Amino acid sequence: MNHLLEHELDLAHFDARFRNDDAGAPAYPPAMLLKVVLFAYSQGSVSSRTIERACQEHVTFIALSGDTRPHFTTIAHFVSTLGADIAHVFAAVLTICDREGLIGREMFAIDGVKLPSNASKHRSGTRADFARQATKMEAAAQAMLARHREADARPVEPDIAAKAAIRIERLTRDAAAMRDWLAAHPDDRRGPKGTIRKSNRTDNESAKMATGKGVIQGYTGVAAVDGKHQIIVEAQAHGTGSEQALLLPVVAALHPVLAAHTVITADAGYHSEANLKALAQLEVDALIADNAMRKRDARFATQARHQQAPDPLHDKSRLTSPSDTTVYQPRDFIYDAAARTCVCPAGKSLYRKGSANVTNGYVGAHFRGAKRDCVPCPLRTRCLRTPEATAVRNVVFFHGRVSPTPKPESHTARMKRRLASPTGRAQYGQRFGAVEPVFGNLCHNKGLDRFTLRGRTKVDGQWKLFCLVQNIEKLAHHGYAA
Repeated sequence: MNHLLEHELDLAHFDARFRNDDAGAPAYPPAMLLKVVLFAYSQGSVSSRTIERACQEHVTFIALSGDTRPHFTTIAHFVSTLGADIAHVFAAVLTICDREGLIGREMFAIDGVKLPSNASKHRSGTRADFARQATKMEAAAQAMLARHREADARPVEPDIAAKAAIRIERLTRDAAAMRDWLAAHPDDRRGPKGTIRKSNRTDNESAKMATGKGVIQGYTGVAAVDGKHQIIVEAQAHGTGSEQALLLPVVAALHPVLAAHTVITADAGYHSEANLKALAQLEVDALIADNAMRKRDARFATQARHQQAPDPLHDKSRLTSPSDTTVYQPRDFIYDAAARTCVCPAGKSLYRKGSANVTNGYVGAHFRGAKRDCVPCPLRTRCLRTPEATAVRNVVFFHGRVSPTPKPESHTARMKRRLASPTGRAQYGQRFGAVEPVFGNLCHNKGLDRFTLRGRTKVDGQWKLFCLVQNIEKLAHHGYAA
């Protein structure tokens, strides 16, 4: 890393921003600060105070910093103001990786990780929610102030009066801060389809998103990884939990590095008909799984046995009622398609209702029982789900889908057919081994469990720093500057 930053990368854009020759003390060399931060991130140290202490005590940090001992505020300001500068460094390192033959361009795997940021999820809501909260705070403060004035005529303990005054002041201050926020943000956040999204008064560019470990307030770090040597070719951070909305921005950024034979893969979270249509229009070869892909794959037929059984104390799903399991199904009826007749389990003939019945695009034969047969029938409780409210039994035997006008094949259907082919299955099977170890290295080995900054630009810079660590490590492991 030291050789890379000293001899390979052009950091002139850093020097122009940190030059202060006119007044004040000379600035720390940006290359030195970048080396210290990158090495700290590679060791799992994100805190600027921890990095400052390491520059005073750790011999490697002392060597990288030239024993200059930068203050933690200098380190924090440098990381939070990297902005577009770190994107230039990321692109330059990527060029060196390509020069060293580490990028194969055969398969780019796209995936993301949702991480909390320096924002409080308890301060999330719409503008209407914030307005109601401010009104309640103001009303509570007024009520407490009125009680406080009534108590002035009576002897009150000094401590109780002081605590009440502090609480009134806090409620008034919080309500005023909320009103100021509403005035500074006159519009609600909108999603891709125009729906109102929750804002956040701590970091309005972050988002509340559901994860396997609960609901967090943070960002999604997206990475496109080359399948040859797990080089991250594109890294972005977005304040949304919708993976479908993140696919096209990453693909657009990948366009300059795509080759004619490159295949882009992504899991089911990025699948939608609109995304597949856009990729087809861009002429991008992609394999995007759908939610039912594993159900159609015979290799995952026994996956249920390896899943953890649900906890009966926390399983809130509806229990199956006896009627759900004992009610007669259409297969229990005797249906003769040629004669157009139907006989129920009790041996009674049902009447045919219409020549053809169309339900949800499917055509079938509809039969209905007679009251004289169904009402006194001894099998009534087994034939009807609600025998006390339903008089007779209806049953439909579907023959197939009705399509008066042939519709063009959807992009989803074409993708399903391609994923089911041996070639598509083999190509998509490489996705997991390409991208998941990268996130395991960043989140487990490097200790990336949260973003420490606020604002999408700052978080995006921090995410690119961690991805830089991954790429520089790959360069080192493959003999660069050995």
